[in-house]
Amino acid sequence: MNTASREIIHTGLWNNNPALVQLLGLCPLLAVSNSLVNGLGLGIATVAVLCASNLVVSLSRNLLRDEIRIPVFVLLIASLVTVIELVMNAWFHGLYRVLGIFVPLIVTNCAIIGRAEAFASRNRPLPSLLDGLAMGGGFAATLVVLGAARELIGRGSLLDGADLLFGDIASNWTLQFFDPEHGFLLALLPPGAFIGLGMLVALKNALDQRHARLVAIAPGSDAASELA
Repeated sequence: MNTASREIIHTGLWNNNPALVQLLGLCPLLAVSNSLVNGLGLGIATVAVLCASNLVVSLSRNLLRDEIRIPVFVLLIASLVTVIELVMNAWFHGLYRVLGIFVPLIVTNCAIIGRAEAFASRNRPLPSLLDGLAMGGGFAATLVVLGAARELIGRGSLLDGADLLFGDIASNWTLQFFDPEHGFLLALLPPGAFIGLGMLVALKNALDQRHARLVAIAPGSDAASELA
């Protein structure tokens, strides 16, 4: 993997994470992330839309006039979201019913149209596809981590309802760590989603600051030379 590809992946998963840095797509992020499975389901759908839309936009970027570029992007994204919605309704109907309106609302996620305009419309198909995978992966990872934390704290379980996503084979995948009656209800409510996301953002900022300090005092750096 070359340097450019590594930079695209690192940017999408960490440096410019749509949920933790750009703070985009917060409506579905906060509403759906009450369990690991729900977060993973919406995350996979978002990754699929981002990858497909970036690829299609990149392939058609030289065929569109500037005056109609944005409306065409929105139309393409809406079409792809409709395809994903129909697939989920047909093959993952239980999960589709749980996620509800937040599946079609993927089309309003600013991260998708933003990447189409900022990256895919200016780059070749392969980097655009990789950017969609990285950005979608960063958003999905946040959904999964936040959903797992809220489910664990609120109900004492993980992978509850895994059969909705993985089929009957996953009907006994649920991990129950303590009685649900002893869970912290706030974690499952909307305020718990805001608190959890805030803690994730704070954790990321703390890790970035720690890394910056370590780089600053590393041998050969300007700060290390001044200290010497």
